[in-house]
Amino acid sequence: MKRNVTLQRGLWSILATLSLPAALALAPSAVAAQSSAERTLQDMREAFRKNDQRTLRDGLPRLQGHLLEPLAAYWELRARLDGASSDEIRAFLRRYAGSYYEDRLRNDWLLQLGRRGDWNNFRVEHAQYRMNDDREVQCYALLADHLERRAPVAETVRQLWLGQKEADLGCASAARALLQQEELGVETAWQRARLAMENGRLRAATQAVAMLDDTWAATAEEIYVNPDRYLDEKLTALRPRTKELVTLALVRLAAKNFDAAAEEAGKLRWRTQLTAEERSWVWGAIGRQAAQKLSPRAREYFDRAQDKYLHDDMLAWKTRAALRSADWKAVQEAITHMSEAQRRDPTWTYWQARALLAQQGPSQEAQARALLQRIAGSSGFYEQLAQEVLGQATVAAPAPAPLSPAEKTAARQNPGLQRALWAIANGLRSEGVREWNYSTNLHQRGGMGDRELLAAAELACQQQVWDRCINTSERTKAEIDYSQRFPTPHREQVIKRAREVGLDPAYVYGLIRQESRFITDARSGVGASGLMQVMPATAQWTAKRIGLSDFKPHQITDRDTNIAIGTAYLKFALDDFEGSMPMAAAAYNAGPGRPRVWRNGPVLEAPVWIENIPFSETRDYVKKVISNTNNYAALLSGEPQRIGSRLAAIGPRLGSQAAGADLP
Repeated sequence: MKRNVTLQRGLWSILATLSLPAALALAPSAVAAQSSAERTLQDMREAFRKNDQRTLRDGLPRLQGHLLEPLAAYWELRARLDGASSDEIRAFLRRYAGSYYEDRLRNDWLLQLGRRGDWNNFRVEHAQYRMNDDREVQCYALLADHLERRAPVAETVRQLWLGQKEADLGCASAARALLQQEELGVETAWQRARLAMENGRLRAATQAVAMLDDTWAATAEEIYVNPDRYLDEKLTALRPRTKELVTLALVRLAAKNFDAAAEEAGKLRWRTQLTAEERSWVWGAIGRQAAQKLSPRAREYFDRAQDKYLHDDMLAWKTRAALRSADWKAVQEAITHMSEAQRRDPTWTYWQARALLAQQGPSQEAQARALLQRIAGSSGFYEQLAQEVLGQATVAAPAPAPLSPAEKTAARQNPGLQRALWAIANGLRSEGVREWNYSTNLHQRGGMGDRELLAAAELACQQQVWDRCINTSERTKAEIDYSQRFPTPHREQVIKRAREVGLDPAYVYGLIRQESRFITDARSGVGASGLMQVMPATAQWTAKRIGLSDFKPHQITDRDTNIAIGTAYLKFALDDFEGSMPMAAAAYNAGPGRPRVWRNGPVLEAPVWIENIPFSETRDYVKKVISNTNNYAALLSGEPQRIGSRLAAIGPRLGSQAAGADLP
């Protein structure tokens, strides 16, 4: 089908000033053209996933002159990048200069050049690379510097390699080169392997030990599968150079059974063979696993390690265990040993301040206030807790100065934002989100400034692309627009339904904002759907409980049905946990059975309970729902709000007579 390029460009002139539905209603022929383009793009996306190069090649001419031609061209060339010439790749980069897809392909090519060791071409392209957010590319760049002796790179490579979750070629290549030249100590490879064993990543563990001795990779795999068998081998303790492998086995055993690992680590043969650093790491791994299971023995295990040898995640869990037992001295000591970057996180800044306040001295109070003032604000959970300790409340910030016509026009005419909105509106959400984020965050060094971000967020709000509206507005530093950060779509339906079931509308909005960012057709990887991300079984159960006898599974994406079922279920959870917003939010995210287990133990102030939620996703979720709720309450009421009013103490008696104990 021939493309009418003039018509397509005219359509986008309309889209720059009108909403998508209105614009398309005005141009029937453009709608047909758009539908054809949409089908072609969907076919090409599927072909890209299947590496169907023929379909990609045939589809590209049909999108010549289209707004998303750069995306189609990227798919076509990326699928055959291994065989493409440097001239062809550079022709693509020139043709789509300044676009996300120029930099996306450059990123992919840099990885290829690094793997090939083509450092001349790598240096040329890396100098023009704008995103700079790929850790593997960073490692290849450091390797290139190392090979040319431009600057010392060992410590940076070490941090990048240890910080990677999965195995890759870039950082592994840089680490291997530095290990071979003894610029990186062998202990780094063992630490990399330990972290992999702790976190269940076999390939990363075997890759690390193989750099030291190829024959150890098979042993590491055996340890990963069956650590107790390796430790039971009678000759293990007698073999030379096995203490590092024993450490791996104990760390891996801790991940599988922390009590068994504690018993094994206490045996004399391992206590005498392992160094203080190795023993500390083992006990830190055991303590971390015990703390994640909320075991009262976690403190005992951590106390057998020296803090200076523990990594940040171990220290975080040691702090959480100390919070559960209200040992403020241990809280302060653990936080003191964290890396500077982690200490500056609002989470640990807040708890360090609380530990200082617990000591009740004038100098400690002054230090605590300085820490709290550094993070106090309305942007997050601990920021709001900090301002409350300082006697302040959460209020909706005054609106920034109105955007000028020039600022609005610049956002509307930004090619990356235009492409992103078209993609999102036409079934290519993931591609559109990536281009939007690149345009706002990475295209220029440091990302867009506050006014540009506000204009981009307003454009997204106008198109009802609420997730980009919120995320973009959240990036502003000095100028804060509450109406963008905390929008209230479907206001009549949400507030009416919340009041009908006896929920605070701010709580419902706070949860929806976290669940779906107001995307009505959102669907999670596990099957949750709609605004309130309701699971199919939960939807069926709740529909039956509230009398929706004719409910059909496909109806869960209907806005009003989703709100009706989601709010009803949230109310059941809130009643089940006697009005505890944190526990109800945790139940909504992780299922009601888990919070029932997590409430057992001592009575805790709610922030301590929340910080000890074992699942990082649920822990983060609950914090955000509560802080969102406080902000929405400030916005909807126009009155100052205190987050403490939503955070009653939590203990084993809470919800013990569970009215909704059959919640799915």
